[in-house]
Amino acid sequence: MANKVLVAYVVADILFVIMGAIMLGFSVIVQQILDKTPTTGTQAVITLLYSKFPLTAGIVNAIFYFITFLFTIPAIIMPTRGWLKISGYMIVLTALFSLVIGLDLWIITLNTKEQFAILWSQQTSATQDLMQTSFSCCGFFNSTSPAFVTDATCSSPAAAALVRGCAAPISSFANVFIDDIFTAVFGMCGIAGVLVIATSCLSKDRKERERFRYIDEKMGATRTF
Repeated sequence: MANKVLVAYVVADILFVIMGAIMLGFSVIVQQILDKTPTTGTQAVITLLYSKFPLTAGIVNAIFYFITFLFTIPAIIMPTRGWLKISGYMIVLTALFSLVIGLDLWIITLNTKEQFAILWSQQTSATQDLMQTSFSCCGFFNSTSPAFVTDATCSSPAAAALVRGCAAPISSFANVFIDDIFTAVFGMCGIAGVLVIATSCLSKDRKERERFRYIDEKMGATRTF
């Protein structure tokens, strides 16, 4: 009969390495997206937000997931607890790394408007036009600060003055977008936490088995005399 504790550990371990694959895939794909020219205002905002993400740290963290997973393999195969303890420490380290990345993303949401104002001013008129059109707004804080780009939405100073600035709708969109991502990162930390618990349970189970095996061996040796 399969050891249920070991089975639970293996399942948690598989979920753990899947989290690493997701983080790696996301970071690599986003880095490729940064090189593409946006065709809509929403894409432009997402691309600008991605430019603030710690993508390199995400790739490094993903590598930590894979290395840690490799250390869990001998921990699964060997009945001793040495590899299990080492992998346990590595799981905690990897989870803390993910936690820092999640906190970094969360911090972005605390001053989205101020950070995006800087990004807005650095964009070309064409990109600002895309964002104004998609979010039905003129300028950033308002139509004059900074000045709006003339387009179908903001056809004249008088018309632009009647339209809201882009700060509020873009900040709202950005916060929801980033919230989903850092929540996912914190979820990865949760999976790592489950694996830490599974590691502790498996270590305790093996310790108990070692103790009973020692008792059996001792009793067997006693019966031979």
